Parts: sequence; C-alpha cells; structure tokens
Amino acid sequence: MTSTPPVRDGGILDELVCFDLYVASRAMTRRYRPVLERHGITYPQYLVVLYLGSAGPSTIKEVAEALRLDHATLTPMLRRMEAQGLLAREVDASDRRSVRLTLTARGSQVHAGADEVRCTIRDDLGMTADELRQLQSTLRRVEAAMGEAIA
Repeated sequence: MTSTPPVRDGGILDELVCFDLYVASRAMTRRYRPVLERHGITYPQYLVVLYLGSAGPSTIKEVAEALRLDHATLTPMLRRMEAQGLLAREVDASDRRSVRLTLTARGSQVHAGADEVRCTIRDDLGMTADELRQLQSTLRRVEAAMGEAIA
C-alpha cells in the first residue's frame, strides 16, 4: 500500500526538513494509537514493554538511556504502568539506589502481541525491507547529527 505524498503549496514549511519529520512523527503516533489501544497501552508504554521484553529486567537508568528519555519523564509513566499491572518496580538488591523493572505476566502478554503491532505498521508504510533499512539509517544519522550539534 504505497500512498502518494500530499500536494504542497510551495510555502516556507515545504522547505523545512524539521517540519516533514514533525508531521511524519505525528502521523506515525496517530496510526499507532488505535492499534495499541487494543492492548491498553500508549506508544511510550509500548516502547518500554518492547525494551523490557527483549532486554529482560532492567534499571530505570537503562530504560531511560535506551528510550532516550530523561528520568523525570520516564518515572511517572513507569508508575502508571505498574498501576496497570504491566511491570513491577523493585529496589535493586545489589544497588539500593537503583530500581529494577520487570514485566509482569500481563506485560509479557502485551509484549507477545508486539509482532502484530509491528507488522501492522510495517504493512501500512508500504515500503520494501531495503527502503525501511535506508529510512532508519537516515533517521539515525539525523539523530546523531542533532545530538552532536547540541552537545
């Protein structure tokens, strides 16, 4: 399913790469919403479930680094996820200053449905595997360049 890019009016916004990234990000998030609602989670929660499901029990710091979120943004979301029964938070026995996160049985069930979510979105994009890899490579270069620019 390949879609045609929207017709542009040639205005100033059409010249901004940042605007295209912003609009594409919002469209992707809007598309994920109904798919993830079936699992009772938001997109950021989905990312936490994916990470913990693949990495296993992890500290908040490890999750924050993987998701590129600051501790203050992540902590309230993790508390909500714990209240929803998706994960358990425990003080790390080896480092009492650290909190270790583990998926619960419900969180593991949501993780098991992640392939359906990924396949749905991949199919919606209508891109070949090579095109998707190229897009990811380009986006990672953008992230790295912006990271260097603000460092």
